[in-house]
Amino acid sequence: MNEPTTASAPDGPRVREMTLADCARVAEIRVRGWQHAYKGLMPQPYLDGLDAAEDAARRRDRLRQADGSVVNLVAERAGSVVGWACHGPHRDDEVRSGDVELYAIYVHPDVLGQGIGQALLRESVARCARAGHERMLLWVLKENTTARRFYERAGFRPDGAEEPFEAGGATVPEVRYARVLTGDANR
Repeated sequence: MNEPTTASAPDGPRVREMTLADCARVAEIRVRGWQHAYKGLMPQPYLDGLDAAEDAARRRDRLRQADGSVVNLVAERAGSVVGWACHGPHRDDEVRSGDVELYAIYVHPDVLGQGIGQALLRESVARCARAGHERMLLWVLKENTTARRFYERAGFRPDGAEEPFEAGGATVPEVRYARVLTGDANR
């Protein structure tokens, strides 16, 4: 699934594969993204307890041990990493299916609404389509209407699957979205 670096548009963000040097910034984006997007949807003490340094250490370990099946992308604007997305094999009860899953996509809260998330999602979809995957799945918090609208605008639809997610002792429902990738290879 490793493909060359691409840019979404001449004046848009540059999307490329994440490196070890990006891990601290990606962790900051992920933590700030959770704290912004999930405020009121998850327990506040859980969100306040997220630690970017710990997250960065986990990202470094995962990247060092990677087998190439999981792709981490970052979006840069003016030389600064402002977004991150990660996709790889879909797991159904920890068994890989033939589908691909978008595990995460986060944009720094200071640049929301500027096309960063769209560029990351577009690149993930294109890479997965070129790799021959027929369908991309993702999980989103049921009450996260902003994210749900974002995915729906990109052609994803709920497929009826739901499951609980545990965060800080609270159960938060998630819904699964799917998008057929056939015909997306050249987008």
